[in-house]
Amino acid sequence: MTKRDYIVSSAHLADPGAEELSEFEFGLILVHNAFERWIVRCMTAAGYPDLSKIDILVLHSIHHRGRPKRLADLCFVLNIEDSHVVNYALRKLTQLGLVARARPGKEVFYATTAAGDDACARYRAVRQSCLLAVPTPPLGEAGLGETAGLLRALSGLYDQAARAATSL
Repeated sequence: MTKRDYIVSSAHLADPGAEELSEFEFGLILVHNAFERWIVRCMTAAGYPDLSKIDILVLHSIHHRGRPKRLADLCFVLNIEDSHVVNYALRKLTQLGLVARARPGKEVFYATTAAGDDACARYRAVRQSCLLAVPTPPLGEAGLGETAGLLRALSGLYDQAARAATSL
């Protein structure tokens, strides 16, 4: 059996037995950065050039299923530990008129406004014309679903490792 060259970003982390993980992490870095670049450029093409990646993720999460969301719910769903980051995005989206806040009781809820709904619809149109125009995803439809499940499972692994590292 011949040894293959691994494509990694940090050879010093590719210890024997960990080469596959290092190669996966390099791929994850590339996908992460490409995805962030994509959502910002997609939203810019939709007419909202001033939104950051977090602003965009928060906007779409609030718009999801048309139900108002709490700050804690947004942080939990997006797996963002620092609530100040999400709170800043909420203030920005509110100032832009894309999100409105309501306080029906003790808690504050956020919902998209008509302008926020329109921004999400315009993003969707750009997404369909640019991203979904690719004839067949490299993994196929079933492969994308399986990969999504694997990524969610791996997020738990990395969260557990982060907790362990915090306790060292």
